[in-house]
Amino acid sequence: MKLRMDYGKDGIWLEFPERVFMVGKLNVKSLENPEEKLMESLRHPVDSPPLHDLAVGRKRACIVISDNTRPVPNEFLLNGIIFEIEDEVERIDILIANGIHEKLNETAIEELVGSDIATKYRVINHDAFDMENLEFLGKTERDLPIYVNKIYLTADLKILTGLIEPHFMAGYSGGRKSICPGISGYETVKYFHSPMLLESPRSDNCIIEGNPVHEEALFIAKTAGVDFIVNVTLDFEKRITGVFAGDLERAWLEGVRFASTYLEYPVDRQFKVVITSNGGYPLDRNYYQTVKGLVASARLVKEGGVIIILSECRDGLGSEHFKENLALLRKMGLDDYITHISKVENFTVDQWEVEELVKVLRKVSKIFMYSEGLNEEEFKLSFTEKIDKDDILKIVEKYSDDYEDVAIMPYGPYVIPMLQN
Repeated sequence: MKLRMDYGKDGIWLEFPERVFMVGKLNVKSLENPEEKLMESLRHPVDSPPLHDLAVGRKRACIVISDNTRPVPNEFLLNGIIFEIEDEVERIDILIANGIHEKLNETAIEELVGSDIATKYRVINHDAFDMENLEFLGKTERDLPIYVNKIYLTADLKILTGLIEPHFMAGYSGGRKSICPGISGYETVKYFHSPMLLESPRSDNCIIEGNPVHEEALFIAKTAGVDFIVNVTLDFEKRITGVFAGDLERAWLEGVRFASTYLEYPVDRQFKVVITSNGGYPLDRNYYQTVKGLVASARLVKEGGVIIILSECRDGLGSEHFKENLALLRKMGLDDYITHISKVENFTVDQWEVEELVKVLRKVSKIFMYSEGLNEEEFKLSFTEKIDKDDILKIVEKYSDDYEDVAIMPYGPYVIPMLQN
């Protein structure tokens, strides 16, 4: 069986015996005319007046967009939204939901929204560390402090855009996540991304009900106020399969229900060896993002099994904060590291990704990784063993008794195995 694994921009072809189990594609059709669907959704939204009607009498609109770690068709969405509102509002600001990631430079912004929009409109990086540009809105029921970007809060037409796909902490991305962590302050995110929420077994892919990460993000988004959302779903070639616009909760839930029909794959058992990708570019651009593929595959592997992951990591490990946390984990060990970061005074940026990695390391005996982007020193910090793609079948034969105890996830965290009870 010849199979294409998502890897970088081009993918990698591998051969496997027919007996292996594959988490495959479920049927979904991309939209034949996405532009027409977008305009229809803006004019006939879910549980909301049309976007144009909402814009009447408003002075300033703020449109929140995802950063460049998500394959969101930002220029496509912005063109439709701006067309509907520009004659009614005096000013349109576009706010990049960086969370506490690094700001984008001018070149990256132009790539994100297109040169025409970058030239005509103010495109602003959210800065979670700039307290002067954040406003305190109180606390959640779990006592999380709420700090949100003032540019957004002072707009009188608040619009969120985004992508609905499985998320390894919040169940599904999109909707409320544009606010938290997207445009929230550091003081909010350090609680939001702490073990207080993330150690819950409900903080996982495709789980909404009882998921504390989802519940906190939704509460914070409602507190900040949202007039309208425009979210999309994509197929495995990053083509648009659906547009969901309107009410913050109900439009998003409609998108989640649709996405679940082809992004959740039912399985009835676990396997000794799981071979996965990290979904290709842009999600496999660094090891920080690769943790998402490891978390998704961990639900399919047996206790003490092994994971083999293919992730290009063209940008290396990730941020310096992420590297420092990986080094701290290696120094302290799994249990002591979690105890350490559970104290809010020890919070550091990107610790949450390492915390998710710990969940995987606790379950498996080994992680093997094929990556052309990591150097030897970076591999030492990754808690993975470097392999060549020609080594994959040798590893499979060493760690499994039979090919029927091997599973393949060619699309990485974009298709989530759902263990049926």
